[in-house]
Amino acid sequence: MPNPGPHSPAASGTRAVHGVNSVELAAQVQYAKGVGPKRAALLAKLGIVTVRDALYYFPFRYEDRGNFRKVAHLTYGQYETVMGEVMDARVVTTARRRMKIFELAVRDDTGVVTGVWFNQPFMQRAFSVGQKVVLSGIPKPDSYHGFRAVMESPEYEVIEDDEERTIHTGRIVPIYRTTAGISVRAIRSVMKGLVDGHAGALSEFLPEGFHERFRIPALPDAVREVHFPETEKDVAVLNARASRAHKRLIFDEFFLLQLGLALLKRGRVVESDGISMKGDGSLTGRLVKGLPFRLTAAQARVMAEVASDMARPKPMSRLLQGDVGCGKTVVAVAAILQAAESGYQSALMAPTEILAEQHYLGLRRYFEPLGLTVALLTSSQKKKEKDAALKEIAEGRATLAVGTHALIQGGVAFGRLGLVVVDEQHRFGVAQRAVLKGKGANPDVLVMTATPIPRTLALTVYGDLDVSVIDEMPAGRSPVMTRLFDESARAEAYRLIKKEVEKGRQAYVVFPLVEESEKSDLKAATEGAERLGRDVFPGISVGLIHGKMKPADKDLVMTGFRAGDIKVLVATTVVEVGVDVPNATVMLIEHAERFGLAQLHQLRGRVGRSSHQSSCVLIASSQNTASGERLMAMLRSRSGFDIAEEDLRLRGPGEFFGTRQSGLPDLVLGNILRDTKILEAARKEAFGIIEKDPTFSSPGAARLRAAMMDKWGDRLGMATVG
Repeated sequence: MPNPGPHSPAASGTRAVHGVNSVELAAQVQYAKGVGPKRAALLAKLGIVTVRDALYYFPFRYEDRGNFRKVAHLTYGQYETVMGEVMDARVVTTARRRMKIFELAVRDDTGVVTGVWFNQPFMQRAFSVGQKVVLSGIPKPDSYHGFRAVMESPEYEVIEDDEERTIHTGRIVPIYRTTAGISVRAIRSVMKGLVDGHAGALSEFLPEGFHERFRIPALPDAVREVHFPETEKDVAVLNARASRAHKRLIFDEFFLLQLGLALLKRGRVVESDGISMKGDGSLTGRLVKGLPFRLTAAQARVMAEVASDMARPKPMSRLLQGDVGCGKTVVAVAAILQAAESGYQSALMAPTEILAEQHYLGLRRYFEPLGLTVALLTSSQKKKEKDAALKEIAEGRATLAVGTHALIQGGVAFGRLGLVVVDEQHRFGVAQRAVLKGKGANPDVLVMTATPIPRTLALTVYGDLDVSVIDEMPAGRSPVMTRLFDESARAEAYRLIKKEVEKGRQAYVVFPLVEESEKSDLKAATEGAERLGRDVFPGISVGLIHGKMKPADKDLVMTGFRAGDIKVLVATTVVEVGVDVPNATVMLIEHAERFGLAQLHQLRGRVGRSSHQSSCVLIASSQNTASGERLMAMLRSRSGFDIAEEDLRLRGPGEFFGTRQSGLPDLVLGNILRDTKILEAARKEAFGIIEKDPTFSSPGAARLRAAMMDKWGDRLGMATVG
């Protein structure tokens, strides 16, 4: 799961287990003071079931209610805290709507402020004249009360004893995510009792010397301080999660994750039962000889790295990065052919059926001339087609199986799987890669990215992989000129396409397609193709392709476009990846504001694949702040790595990889953008520990291993590691 942002319900809670099992920490929170069955059911909606869950359900922000202001010095519109004596507590009923309002008049030696609560007459029972109370809220003048300062629904605390330390006011106060039926105030009261009573039961697991070296507090102290700050008095530091206590818990998250990645990597390095696939070079030689272009030095270097890995009798796990159009597919094809030369099958897994079909159609052009069979396996195939593909794969007749998640289903068996290629890797987690890998006997794994990964994310999600980078574009490519038009400039965009077609070139016109509005989007693309062919480009051949078409029909359209018979191809994002038509020089993207930054860059990468000057035209129907930033980033950025960093900055790590298929660990407090230094330090320490003590045999290592396995074990597929 990707890192939750500040408004994500998951941002303030976790079910992570730190330390060894403890009866006390595993106790049901229902039996804690002030909870009970009804409140426990509400807390369960927040992920709080046990005492341990509660201790790791952290505040998402803090308010400073510790600086008391005199009533006469209150600033309207600004959050303030006052202390005074109850002068009056009464319920009034409005004349028109008959609404009951509880009013609490509180005075100090400079004036009176009134707290008002709507439809809560029962609150009158909680106060009596002469009590000392603290109110925290935003004051405003109210003519009904004679322009006396009024706070609507303020937080309050009744002071029974001047020496009593308050929970809800008179201090820096934690603010927790809540759910319908339970207030922040109620959660805060519950958390105070649980933290005071049970934080001491948390077992320290960091190795000796870490606290002094990194100047971080012990685990129980850190948890207490994050919930109810006593040491850090600056609310800005707390809200930035920059306190020493926060840094300790952030370090824990990164450290336990990096331990797991280090174990995965070491487990692969020391394994001796991998497959040695040296091959005889016959198929790869024919491939290279038949290519209509020369390999770049970067492609040749990466091919050699992959070939060397595959020849060793240890499982390869390599991440292949490179910008759009740099030639990653050819590297993958060479690896698949090396496996075939050694008598092994390969599997290529893509995240969507559209992308899987594109790979299937494109890769057949490489393999069929070599006498090799490619099978397609997706969830929506008809039973007859699926059964035929399953049989080819199981009997080993399919050299390559291309598919979606369908490849990792229980009914899929391979005759002799030797290589797993994962495309669009950011849609898959470590566990999903592990399931596909389990279809063979420790097959090699090549993970490809069409969207370069920012370094911090690579350290977090793919820290167990070796990395190859294709950092060179094929010779003769000209930079793509990117332009942003609004609706008023549409005619100019069409003139550009006509001009290019007259030169013998071709163009794409891409419409958005999202799941929530798929039917209307498909209709817009279909009608758009009809309008362009009839009204805008009469006499010019216009084709249409989208994901709902049958594979044979899509193949027919793409064949026509590649051959130059179709001059303008209207498409949905089916052409985002895997389409290579060097003669296409214009990419026009409709409703560009609806596309993500990485998606826009992928689409732009469909042109600029020859020496001819190419253009990418973005037509935005409307723009908000976020979409405007994305579109401006497209204008100023050419490199995929620059785009990736910009995309990460704009969206944050959670959205960057999505939430359901990302594989990005559930970081509750840590943020890989803000906490890069902590991440790097945690990684260095974790990898150093595993290098010295991979079996956790040193004193105190059992607690460390338990903490790691409890936190990430099932998520990272490490249940048998270590």
